[in-house]
Amino acid sequence: MSNRPDWSPTPLAGLVVVQRPRFEDHRGFLSRFFCADTLREAGFDAPVAQINHTLTRERGALRGLHYQRPPHAEVKMVSCLRGEVFDVAVDLRAGSPTFLRWHGEVLSADNRRSLLIPRGFAHGFQALTDDCELLYLHSAAYAPDAEGAANALDPALAIRWPLDITGLSERDRTHPMLDPDFKGITA
Repeated sequence: MSNRPDWSPTPLAGLVVVQRPRFEDHRGFLSRFFCADTLREAGFDAPVAQINHTLTRERGALRGLHYQRPPHAEVKMVSCLRGEVFDVAVDLRAGSPTFLRWHGEVLSADNRRSLLIPRGFAHGFQALTDDCELLYLHSAAYAPDAEGAANALDPALAIRWPLDITGLSERDRTHPMLDPDFKGITA
């Protein structure tokens, strides 16, 4: 048996769904979470520089949309360890044929899916259950001066969040709407 994850491309070039296999017996299970050699092929092309763990307590709560500008742009792999979320990535890459398009995936502890998000994408999610825990692997450490954000409710993005929004931080609520002259993030 191979413990190699499967990955599937999405309609947005570079954005990949990673499916982690799970092997079970009477003792429990094993699932390889990260292997640099195999995930490099899927697009995680740098060492892990930072790992973050989050808890979102309330079903319907929304977080995002966040990104890091160059030279601190990052590849990110997002996984749900408890609960279920609707995870969204938005293509902000200047010149991309899918510029300003978004893709969403349900990530859960049960489905063992991760979203591998390339540089130049904004990321956010909505909790579909209470007490959702996410684990993020980042290819670059957080750099406050390089932080960028888009408003998750921006009509220009038209993200179809599956639930009524029950919680949004003041910071995320006040992220700017995209300027009509926004040309995207350059590498």
